[in-house]
Amino acid sequence: MNSSAQGIPGLPDLTHPHELVQFGTQALKGSLLIVFLVIALGIAIALVSFSLRRHPTEQSLFFGEWAIHYAQILKGLQHLALIIVLLITGFFLCSTLSNRYHHWEQAKVAQVAESVAGDKLEQTAPQIRYVASEPYTYTTRVKDKIVKVNDTQQVNRLLTLAGSQIKVKLDQSVDVKGRSSIYKVDYTAEYKVNNPLTDINSFFFEAPPPNAYSLLARYKVERDGTQLQQRNPGDYGFPFRLEPGAETTFKVTYQAQGGPRWVYNAAGQLLSKFRLTTIANFSPVDFASGIVPNNIKTERGSTEFTWIFDDNVSVKNPFGVFTNTAPVRNTGIIPRLLLLAPAVFLWWIILLYLSLPMNLKNVAIAGGIFFACLLTLTYLGRLINPQLVWTMISLVLLTLMWGLGSNRRASLAAILCTIAGAVIPIFALLVPYSGLTLSLAGLLSAVWLAVLHWYSWQSVPTEHDK
Repeated sequence: MNSSAQGIPGLPDLTHPHELVQFGTQALKGSLLIVFLVIALGIAIALVSFSLRRHPTEQSLFFGEWAIHYAQILKGLQHLALIIVLLITGFFLCSTLSNRYHHWEQAKVAQVAESVAGDKLEQTAPQIRYVASEPYTYTTRVKDKIVKVNDTQQVNRLLTLAGSQIKVKLDQSVDVKGRSSIYKVDYTAEYKVNNPLTDINSFFFEAPPPNAYSLLARYKVERDGTQLQQRNPGDYGFPFRLEPGAETTFKVTYQAQGGPRWVYNAAGQLLSKFRLTTIANFSPVDFASGIVPNNIKTERGSTEFTWIFDDNVSVKNPFGVFTNTAPVRNTGIIPRLLLLAPAVFLWWIILLYLSLPMNLKNVAIAGGIFFACLLTLTYLGRLINPQLVWTMISLVLLTLMWGLGSNRRASLAAILCTIAGAVIPIFALLVPYSGLTLSLAGLLSAVWLAVLHWYSWQSVPTEHDK
């Protein structure tokens, strides 16, 4: 597996035993602290009541009032403890799912990258080299005198190709492991050479094969229909003679295999009467380096790219074709949503508490349904569009939440709380305009609470009414 396909660093994971042990230890310490505080409060109330034993009236009032408060505190602590347990458990569940989803996304990206990995096949334009004698001057010391000497030196010079007609056929296959793509190249090129010099007729035609090939077969260089022979292994320079003003044609052919990208490098030469036709018998494929072809033709599963340069065109970057993989879009959305899901759950539960009478059983069931919906979204989101998945899950969630109310109006309140506190916030984290959508969810929540409590919307029974 690619080293980049890892989970999110620093997040707790339920599949790591040492993290579970560490969390359990900390949770036990926190629970004991809360228990001791509650017991200490009870003992304090008992001591104050005992100190007022000589004043029965005051003792009765104090003990009766604080006994009610203490009972309410104990009841509130039960709800608080349940919500904390749901939040912590949900956070560990969501962090684990976030790690798994991030790992899956990175593995998918690594798989796509591996499918087009490998060095590119780069064909360099051939060079016409000749050796010329050029005068040069240097100074030397002779008998304590500095003397200027005029001499000649042999230097390499290059001719510009008079014309290039290149045709490349590309087929794509996969390697032995079945992961990376391989190009099979059938290369045919004709190069015209013109001798504009008046005093030189000896040249070298240097036509190297493509760089980074894994297999090279049937490499052949012909001049005017006559095959030229290599003098040394690995030496792709062919000497020839061409009289001043004369013209000749070289033909280069070969078959090669290499990485999933083929480009042509002009090597700084001016391209004149140049035509490159590349036929890719696979898809998807696109042109490389931003050098736009003059013509693109697609038919019967193959795409033909044609570059035409008539007169003295300089192309700095290599240009050609490559396998165009489908981009892996919208990565990181589900992991971000899962990390923020406990906060959304808390938002939703607070809305329910402020709108409906909630008992421990209802809170536990609602929490289980919420995180079960997220679990379903995580795994179905790999196969189907996550926004569509959440739309379907939301219908199920709203249907279940209808049963939270004891009557039609209470059920309607539960539906409104679920829409403003759960459905829209989760959907907001799935769409590009997350901030705007979350703002609308917050506004809807505030408007609902204002209508419910400020305008005496007496449709929802309170705990006292029950």
